[in-house]
Formats: sequence, C-alpha cells, structure tokens
Amino acid sequence: MTPDLILTNGKIWCGMAEGFAAALAVAGDKVLATGTAEEMAALAGPETQVIDLGGRLATPGFYDVHTHLSLFGLGLAHLDLNPGRVKTVGSLLDMVAQAAKTRKPGEWIIGRGYDHAKLAEYRHPTRRELDAVAPDNPVYVSRACGHVGVANTVALTMAGIGHNTPDPDGGAIQRANGELTGLLAENARRPVLDLQPEPGLADYVDAIEAGGRLMLALGITSTMDAAVGMSHGWTEFQAYQTARDTGRLPVRVSMCLIGDKDRNILDRAVAEGHGSGSGCDMLRVGPVKFFIDGSLGGKTAAMKENYPGTSDRGIFCLSDDECNALAKRAHDHGFQLAVHAIGDAGIEQFLTAVRLAQAANPAPDRRHRIEHCGWVTPDQIATMQELGVIPGPQPDFIYYFGDQYVEAMGKERADTSYPMRSWIDAGLRPSASTDCPVTVLNPFAGLYAMVTRTTDKGTVLGADQCLTMAEALNAYTLESAWATHDEDRKGRLVPGQLADIAVFSQDLFAVAPAAILDTDCVMTLLGGKVVHDMTGG
Repeated sequence: MTPDLILTNGKIWCGMAEGFAAALAVAGDKVLATGTAEEMAALAGPETQVIDLGGRLATPGFYDVHTHLSLFGLGLAHLDLNPGRVKTVGSLLDMVAQAAKTRKPGEWIIGRGYDHAKLAEYRHPTRRELDAVAPDNPVYVSRACGHVGVANTVALTMAGIGHNTPDPDGGAIQRANGELTGLLAENARRPVLDLQPEPGLADYVDAIEAGGRLMLALGITSTMDAAVGMSHGWTEFQAYQTARDTGRLPVRVSMCLIGDKDRNILDRAVAEGHGSGSGCDMLRVGPVKFFIDGSLGGKTAAMKENYPGTSDRGIFCLSDDECNALAKRAHDHGFQLAVHAIGDAGIEQFLTAVRLAQAANPAPDRRHRIEHCGWVTPDQIATMQELGVIPGPQPDFIYYFGDQYVEAMGKERADTSYPMRSWIDAGLRPSASTDCPVTVLNPFAGLYAMVTRTTDKGTVLGADQCLTMAEALNAYTLESAWATHDEDRKGRLVPGQLADIAVFSQDLFAVAPAAILDTDCVMTLLGGKVVHDMTGG
C-alpha cells in the first residue's frame, strides 16, 4: 500500500515496548509502517506528502482521559480567575467589579478557577466583599476544584439560602460569627448552580469546538469528558452528537455519562440504545460517573483520619446503600464505572460497591476506575488488584496543589498522594490527565510532576514515586487508551492504529526536567491530517 503521508527525519517515540523510529508512514487515517527514513522513503508514491520533522520528537497524541471539555469551553466566556491571573482577593474582586460595569442589574457574573491557597491573603473571598463590588448582580465564583465556591447575597437570596438554612446531605453552608460567609461546598452549591443561565444546544456545540481546538494546540488528540450530563442533562449528550455530525468535534471524545442519584442520563442513554462502547472513532459512549466525595484542597475529600488539627473527615456525597445501588445499576447495564473518589474513606466505599456488583454479576475485564484516587492505602491497592479496579489520577495535581496537600495533611501524608510508581509496580496501569478546567489545560505540568514529583513552589512529594519519561508518556497515551478500552485503536504509533501524533519543540527525553514545562506542541495530526501547525511549513 502506498502511504498518503510520511513523517521523516525525526525521533518518533512509538510506545514503551516499541521504542523509537526515524520515520513513519500513514495510509488513510492509520499508521501504515514505521522504520528508518530510507525504509519509509521506499514506500512513497508520486502523491505521497512528506513532512520533515527537522529532528524533532514526535509521540502518539496525548489522551487526556479526564477533562470536562464542554464545561471548559463554556468557561471561556466566564471570568478566568486561575492563579496565573489572580493572585490576591483584591484582584479577584476587581475582575468582578469590572464585569458588573458591563452587566445589567440581575444579570449573572460567574467566575471559575481561583485557588484560595495561592491568593496572597490565603483565604476565600467573602459574600460581603462580593456584595460591595456587585450589589445588583448575582455572583458566583468557583474554586479551581469546582467542589466549593462563593456566592454573594443576591445569589444566595435567589437560591433560598439564608442564615438558618440547614446543610443539605453531602454539602456544607459555611457560617462565621453567626452569618453566612457565602462559601458553599459540594451539594450545597446546587441551588445556586441551578439558577444560573442555562446554555442551549448551540452554546454547548460552540464550547466543545472552542475547547477542542485548544486541546489540539497542546498535542491532545483524545479526551474523556468526565461528566456528560452533569450540568444540563441530555442537552450535553446531544451537543456532542451534533458537533460530530456537523464536523465541529475537533478531538476524539469518550463520553463519561453522569449516573448520580440526583443527576442521571444513564437511563435515557440505555433506553435509546447507547450502550457502553457504542459510537465511532470520533465519539464514543464511555463509562458512568458519580461522586463519592469532594476535594482535598477544599477539605471535603472523605478521609479515614481527621484533617490535622480538626475533627473533620470530609464529606460523603452518598450513603453506602446509595453508592452500592448506583454502582450495581451501571455495572448491570454493562458499563464501566469511572467514579470520583479522592480520600481513602471514599475509595473504600467505592471498592465495597464494586465488590458487591462483581459478586452479583461477574465481569472480570470491566476495568472500573477510581477517578483521582488521591489518598489510597496499601491494602486498598491490593484490593484494586484483586477486583481489577484501576486508578485515574491527575499527576498535575502534585504540581499545582501539592503544597496545599502538605498544609492540609502534613508532609508525611502528602508524600503518599497519587502514588504512580506504586500503582505501576502493582500492575494497575494508571493513566494521566488534567481534569481541566480544575487545573490549566497543560499536559507538560503533568509530565513534569510524574518525573520529578515537584510542586510549582519546588516542594518534592514522595520522590520514591518518580517515573521515567517513557513511563510518564505511556501514562498519557497507551494507559489512557487502555483506561477506556481503546488500546486497540490508539495510544501507540504502530501499524493499524490511528495516526494521532504530537510533535514537540524539544526532546522530552533529553532536556533537563525543569525544561519540560517550557515545551510547546508545534504540530498535531489527527487521523494523519495536520490539525495544528506552528512550524510555518
């Protein structure tokens, strides 16, 4: 077969087992062959396009297997409060004040991404502060994790949350000195979130396209949207279908369907024949998601031991019976689970649910996943081996949030978080992802964290958990594909797999670790077609 495209004169990392090649040939949308420049040149025909990589490193395209693509795209229209832009409570309030000048009274002001631990004041903004800069608008600003946020008085009043409102199950309404601070955690956020303007189908399609194009510019060719239906139900599912059908889906997507106790599109998906794994190479139905606990940075992750200096052990979003029932329902419908659990107590609850579901209806290669899986005990790792449960971590959390882990848990316990080396040694095949927009969409921060275990402030957490660059890239490619049963289609550059390829500005195998953070993706190919190009070629 004559190739349509040849990449040559490069350092092409084909995968952990395959190693490197100098050239690669593509036919249609798949890899045809790899080898030396001379071997691939011999395959070329008169119509074959040739791209000279100029000695650059190329790898399989990244598979960011836990993001919120549609939410990320929608958020591009909201206030960007990420720590790179907002470093003080005052600067956050300034952005809200500026937004208030452009809004009519009663129009929402929504922001996302601030990190109270990286603000100079080391605290959240308050309801009263938001009132002062936007007295006539409902305001809600969400912490980076998405599990806690702060609302002003207008928003709280609209949501029916007052001084005497009790904490809901699985949520917390913060008070200080007898009055609301505006801080809402977990399920307590829902009344405020439900009042915010509801995006329509077209808005979601626009968001998917915009977010997906930014992914391509970073070498991300596949992603799993980790909670389709979480915010606006079936509209989100339809938006992905529409984006695919109209040629506006830039990246390959696995849809992780929300199947929680209060938010559930699983039943409709099953009723309409959208079974696990159904779809095409651009859009596929993937696992089922529900939430067990919160976030470590927000101190809502469910832990077996108290957070140091407190009597608090976090928040369970579900009772044991609810968790067991949700897991069994999805499992019995033939779906993989990809369930949010960060604390060791939350992880224990899920492992119990999996054990019960598997006992009632054995499915040995279902690959149920624990999304995040931040604080896991050695005994739980052994149970994961036994049950075939795999971790779905975000290594970049070490980089962005690691110092908060030390503050919240102490250095010794923080060192044990996200133990990639232990998981690999146990044969659990951890993937890698960003959880964007919880963190910045930046796979290079994750690679850096995997090989150095170093935070953005220079703290090293658990150096014994460091990986090699090959292992780190493998987590972002093949293991992410394996995590969604896609390993036969993507994750390596071998004949027959999809020709999804990322080309980088520097050799990740040769540069000093700190330089990883300065890497750019200069070219991305999806199915053998160039979809991002900074080379000027």
